[in-house]
Amino acid sequence: MTNKRICEILRNKTIHEIYYNEQPVWVQEVHGDKAKVGFVNLNKTQDLFVNDLYEKNLYN
Repeated sequence: MTNKRICEILRNKTIHEIYYNEQPVWVQEVHGDKAKVGFVNLNKTQDLFVNDLYEKNLYN
């Protein structure tokens, strides 16, 4: 994923399926090339590179 795309998603009110290593995440904030994400099925947050995130529907 690119920084441009992640910013489009954050501005948009539509729900987008975003994943990291096959796990659904929600993006809380973006700083440069890193995003703070929360894992949907876990009580965990993590800072990840934006390039490591992807939209599931683009690969199915």
